[in-house]
Amino acid sequence: MPSRAVCEGARESSMSSPTMKQIDDDGRVKRTGTSLTACAHLITAVLGSGVLSLAWAVAQLGWIAGPAVILTLSAINYGTSVLLCDCYRSPDPVTGMRNYTYGGAVKNILGGRKHQYLEWAQYTTMVGISIGFTITASLSMMAVEKSNCYHKHGHEADCYSSEYWFIAAFALIEIILSQIPRFHDLAGLSIVASAMSFIYAFTGLGLAIARVASGEGGTTSLTGVGLAEGVSASEKVWRAFSSIGNIAFSFGFCVILVEIQDTLKSSPPENKTMKKACAMGGVVITLFYGACGMIGYAAFGNKAPGNLLTGFGFYEPFWLVDLANICVAIHIIGSYQVLAHPLFSAVERWCSNKWPESKLVNSEHVVGIPKLGIIHINYLRLIWRTSYVIVMALVAMIFPFFNAVLGLIGVISFWPLAVYFPIDMYVARTGMQPWSMTWTCLKLLTWTVLAACLLGAAGSFHELIEGIQKYKPFAPHG
Repeated sequence: MPSRAVCEGARESSMSSPTMKQIDDDGRVKRTGTSLTACAHLITAVLGSGVLSLAWAVAQLGWIAGPAVILTLSAINYGTSVLLCDCYRSPDPVTGMRNYTYGGAVKNILGGRKHQYLEWAQYTTMVGISIGFTITASLSMMAVEKSNCYHKHGHEADCYSSEYWFIAAFALIEIILSQIPRFHDLAGLSIVASAMSFIYAFTGLGLAIARVASGEGGTTSLTGVGLAEGVSASEKVWRAFSSIGNIAFSFGFCVILVEIQDTLKSSPPENKTMKKACAMGGVVITLFYGACGMIGYAAFGNKAPGNLLTGFGFYEPFWLVDLANICVAIHIIGSYQVLAHPLFSAVERWCSNKWPESKLVNSEHVVGIPKLGIIHINYLRLIWRTSYVIVMALVAMIFPFFNAVLGLIGVISFWPLAVYFPIDMYVARTGMQPWSMTWTCLKLLTWTVLAACLLGAAGSFHELIEGIQKYKPFAPHG
């Protein structure tokens, strides 16, 4: 009698008809991922929009609190990620049964209703990130158009533009890429996108360093933006809270960590490989974020733009700014797929289990395209993923608020996905005694981070409400 894992993997395995040497221990196509590909997936997933908002976030907090928040959230994220790596297999982290998804790990280790809350938090975060990425990509492409206009007509020119055409173009690209059937098949796209993130992060960092070196840096302070910049005391507090959310958004790779770990080959053990990838990815992400946040703040001071590359703190060399923004768009094209694919697959698995005899849901149709080769088309995949991308694009058109959206996503996702569930699963898996020293410290960390995230959510929501009150949908913006 076949195992549960073999049954779940039958549909995926049948697409390529692999030989026995190409089959893993669970009946699925043999995984070939390494620490390098896993690290690329992690970087692709999070080293994007967060870089662009960090100068603004540090400006709201100042030289003391800004770097402290970045380092603290980075350390917390790495520590809980290490705990989560041991949850891919259960009950034993090396020889146990595979958990293909974060939700599956929570269900098998914690049981009860907690896995339903986890899936709600995880998939809500993926939806939010899809909207945030759509906004970011469109703003970057719009910035290219405006940058060329400013270069041609001067920095004071009325270079009005609309992000809606760029949102539509981005959605069309994502509709096509969303038909890639398996997460594992995204490795090449992920590596390309990761390379793009290095290019624009280095570009933004280099431009900020050049601005500081030229003596054009802005006015900074230990406490950040204050009354001197025309910000009231209450607004200062709201912005500080919102900046916590923007920084938290930067460290949110726990949302897809288990799914990435499911792409790794089994020797050496997946948990060891994934911990190595988390260490490498965590160091790279923290260094980039710390440098971009602090040097960006030094370059623009308390007037740092919400988006380092699209806020037009830099005008020249215009071609370099254009290149950086194009790289942002390419990176986000890949990041969108990496973050959305677990949600795509979850809905398709549910439909397959619900209607196992449906040809619409389960049939794969082979189509030959000249010069492109053979592709597999599934009608459910085509309809569902296309609809998802279109809906995300429409929401992005209605709420194109970069910092508020990123901050709200960050705080909503960080506590449950990066703190609560990894710690809860670790406590359950190790049989830790309540009120022991370690248990008490972990619980104290859990509730402290929750309090900080609630403050961040309040700040981001306040900023979002203010933006909605002033915003005119479907109108051109300068």
